[in-house]
Amino acid sequence: MEAGAKLSGKAADLLAAVRAVESGAKPSAVYFDEAPAAPRRPAPPPPAPRPAAPAPTAAAVPSADAVEGVRAVLARGGAPESLAGPVAAALGEGAAEELAHNPWRLLAVPAVRPTQADGFARALLGSGAGPGDERRTGVLVGWLLEQAGLKGHTALEAPVLEKALAQYGVPDPAEALEQAIAEASVLVFHEPLGPPVEEGEEQPVRILVGLEGAAMAEESLADGLARLAGTFGGPADWEQAAAAAPDRSSGELVRAVAGHGLVTHTGGEAARAEPLALAAAARGLGLRVCVAAHAPGGADSVTVAGLLSGQEGPGRDADGQFALDLLVVLDAPQLDVESAAALVEGVPDGARLVLSGDPGVLGSAGAGRVFADLLAARTCPHLVSRTPDPGPLGELVSGVGIGELNQVDAPGKEVVIVPVQDAGEAVHRAVQLVAESVPRAFGIPADGVQVITPGHGGPAGTRALNASLKERLNPGPGRFGGFDPGDRVVHVPSPGRALPARVLSADAEGLHLDRAGARIVVPKELVESQVRHGWAVTAHQAVGSRWPAVVVVLPGDAAQSLSRDWVYTAFGRAERHLSVVHGVDQVLPRAVAEVLPKPRTTRLTGLLKALAAAGGHQER
Repeated sequence: MEAGAKLSGKAADLLAAVRAVESGAKPSAVYFDEAPAAPRRPAPPPPAPRPAAPAPTAAAVPSADAVEGVRAVLARGGAPESLAGPVAAALGEGAAEELAHNPWRLLAVPAVRPTQADGFARALLGSGAGPGDERRTGVLVGWLLEQAGLKGHTALEAPVLEKALAQYGVPDPAEALEQAIAEASVLVFHEPLGPPVEEGEEQPVRILVGLEGAAMAEESLADGLARLAGTFGGPADWEQAAAAAPDRSSGELVRAVAGHGLVTHTGGEAARAEPLALAAAARGLGLRVCVAAHAPGGADSVTVAGLLSGQEGPGRDADGQFALDLLVVLDAPQLDVESAAALVEGVPDGARLVLSGDPGVLGSAGAGRVFADLLAARTCPHLVSRTPDPGPLGELVSGVGIGELNQVDAPGKEVVIVPVQDAGEAVHRAVQLVAESVPRAFGIPADGVQVITPGHGGPAGTRALNASLKERLNPGPGRFGGFDPGDRVVHVPSPGRALPARVLSADAEGLHLDRAGARIVVPKELVESQVRHGWAVTAHQAVGSRWPAVVVVLPGDAAQSLSRDWVYTAFGRAERHLSVVHGVDQVLPRAVAEVLPKPRTTRLTGLLKALAAAGGHQER
């Protein structure tokens, strides 16, 4: 059982799924990107507003008795015993009883899919485990919403959710959804469509269904943003600071912040200097300022995750709010709804908040599209930078942002295209570029060259590229769980955070890493799930960071993964030089011109507009 050699059928499938997730592979995806049809049935009235989402708490470690009880239930259903710990952790101390009563609760383990849970349920319940079982449909509704959250949605339109239920064999999807709403396992919302109608007319609405956690976070965030927009204060000589700004765009940003508590700012990489100039001006006025970014940056900034955890930044007062007068958030498109809600909740009344970022990059790893929703709501001033990204790289990336893949004049070889025929050649040329060509031509050491590729798997994914790059740049037996001293890695302490680091050593505590000069230890039980080799990463892992040189690898099997925002993000990570290992022929210009970011269903724009209308704010 431990090795899985004697398992077959559904048990083997379950074990394979668990091991796939443990190894970093993604389970098969559930997509909710189609435009919804008109709702078939009216939904119940919308629920009353809910309080702010509580701060997340650490998951409790299940007791040995709970794990043993779950193991016995799993054995009766022919499921692998290795699921006992994850199931007990997900369901709590009563996990064995809950699982025996409702075998579909096995879906609480991320690796398990509905077909596998169905097989387990049939083994436990026999012929009574039908596709229309209320226990099954109730779990499926929640599971589908959780899968939608992994795709960035905070809610789903009711027809989309019903269609997904039908795909999993639910006989009456609308009835199943109504039952889940009646049992309060999910929430339903009516969002008005179009302008208000005359009295006596029926307002068109879209019917949204979501889980409580995302709903609470989105409503808390909307309330917090409206609060900051209406409570800013603090006298200061902002006009003098604006006049002393280094450029016109920076001066305009200073003036906007002088008169408003909430401001958005957009621009490319060069435009990052403008919110930094604002921060410097505010410090000069004696204000308490904090600049937070998605990835580790300069000495004057902290990470958003570090600020929220209390490990970085100004700290909190007795009320749990940040001790600051101005918070500037860079890389704002990377804010998911939960982290954004926690961040805004910590900004005190009277303080100012500036959200700055490039709307063309890939969106957040978590649910929501906070920055885009705030821009769409138009309930606060929005400053657009006039500072273009310089040089051939800036010209190339700017063109991608508007859907054009232009051939740019690069006399200094700032942009080089390396055509390849297959994945094997792509890996060979990428290693050659990192180890030889770029260091020789530009004086950039291999450590300053980052490889970016669309995915982890495949013959030219991050795993294959990292194996070849390690063999060339830091060969060794991988005696520390696959790693050696000097290995370049990324530490992924939570989804959406990929922090570059270097392996120092290992001992009984775990793997010792040097991360931007700070020594950290990854416990040995977490090394497999949190540490990956980092010579090659995906664009999602690279967002928020830049390197002197970047090698983007586009093998033929990457064609389906490319989109405008992916290419924009990957190409934009290069400061001085970009090499494109190109094996996708005409797919690349088509992706830039035609493949837009996948839509996300969210509620924040509507919530912000409703709060602005109720408060008498005018759209800007």
